[in-house]
Amino acid sequence: MALEWVVLGYAAAAEAIMVILLTIPGLDALRKGLIAVTKNLLKPFLSVVPFCLFLLMDIYWKYETRPSCEGDSCTPTEHLRHQKSIMKSQRNALLIAAALLFYWLLYSVTNLVVKIDHLNQRLERLKRTE
Repeated sequence: MALEWVVLGYAAAAEAIMVILLTIPGLDALRKGLIAVTKNLLKPFLSVVPFCLFLLMDIYWKYETRPSCEGDSCTPTEHLRHQKSIMKSQRNALLIAAALLFYWLLYSVTNLVVKIDHLNQRLERLKRTE
């Protein structure tokens, strides 16, 4: 299952980098290319959403079927393994939330940048006609 988490981490990192590149001021020369690349990648990155839901269900299933380790019923080694498992699940849930948040941000920022470009083009046409 580690490969799924690596893929999700890379997808979230790529989304974060694209959001940062789209929002950095001063990259006007690269902006048109970035917008085109980002618009073309939005549909493939949409697959992150069902993938995250699948991984979230996996975390839930592992949580429900995990043997409980409370009180004196387990050894210190088993207790440590239980605590590590809980921490991994929490870390993975944060990764899922970050991937979904970055996808939503990328989608929103891309749409806003495209609208701003269209409005700027319209403004230039209106200035030329006057």
